[in-house]
Amino acid sequence: MRRRALLAAPPTAALSPLLPRPAAAQAPSLVTEEFMVPARDGGIELFLRNKRPETLTDFAPARTLLFVHGATYPAETAFDLPLGGLSWMDYIAGRGFDTWCMDIRGYGRSTRPPAMAQPPEANPPIVRGETALSDIAAVAAFIRERRGLPRLVHMGWSWGTALMARFAAENPALVERLVLYAPVWLREGPSPAAAGAQATLGAYRTVTQAQARERWLNGVPEEKRAALIPPGWFEHWAGVTWATDPEGMRRNPPVLRAPNGVLLDSREFWQAGRPWYDPARITAPSLLVVAEWDHDTPPGMAAALFPLLTNSPGKRLVMLGEGTHTILMERNRGALFQAVQVFLEETTG
Repeated sequence: MRRRALLAAPPTAALSPLLPRPAAAQAPSLVTEEFMVPARDGGIELFLRNKRPETLTDFAPARTLLFVHGATYPAETAFDLPLGGLSWMDYIAGRGFDTWCMDIRGYGRSTRPPAMAQPPEANPPIVRGETALSDIAAVAAFIRERRGLPRLVHMGWSWGTALMARFAAENPALVERLVLYAPVWLREGPSPAAAGAQATLGAYRTVTQAQARERWLNGVPEEKRAALIPPGWFEHWAGVTWATDPEGMRRNPPVLRAPNGVLLDSREFWQAGRPWYDPARITAPSLLVVAEWDHDTPPGMAAALFPLLTNSPGKRLVMLGEGTHTILMERNRGALFQAVQVFLEETTG
């Protein structure tokens, strides 16, 4: 697979040191595999995608990475969505990494709990953090066993940062490095993901593409909005993401259903000033990265969390300019790719 120019911004020259060596123009052929991993309770299967160089046979903890998504959208359609000819998984795998992304139950191509086939008000919020942690543990164990590894790099986006951080705090021997992209921490007021949510939460919520776009652009200066997302990228992402919910696609307008367990956890912990995990228990090197226009997890959250990682050696906090919560699918996503890649590669030799 030949590597296309990464993006219009930042310039190619700024990214060339991160391209595969010795020839930056030639990237290795990549292999993609997909699995359905049984959850730790019956009747649930978890979707898992792997992408790696075709020639990779020697696996190592520092070069094996598991990515988990946020509160609303699945992992595959963000982390492995080719935009401008390249996905983030392509980029990392092209550097010689064994990359994985998973969908927690109720999201993407993983099993949807029975409550999602009923009206939302018929059941309490489903897929709370404890359940999601169990799903991550099952998938991480599957990868470790398949690759014969003691540890993995764990990376989360948004809600996924809380999940991966708690997993790292409770399982220090299983986590090589920790990447928290748009990290969640204590907040004042509800998460933007809860927009329109009722006082009494049902099992799940529904999101239209118009609502998703409005939330995406929230907090972006008006004069910067037109150039933020390259033409067609939002429509491509929305099309493949909403298609992961065939039941929601049958509605008019089409909707994406997302479990509400995360919103109940947010009310009971983050909004109530109660941390869901102890950052001091994280002993893995940690990277916190956030964009300046992130309205969902503002930079102040990362700044408040960073000094609490008292036992994370080599911890790092990076703020990226001119990006939102979803900078991984914006014109400046190269800055995100680069910041994360430098952290991943700095001690891998």
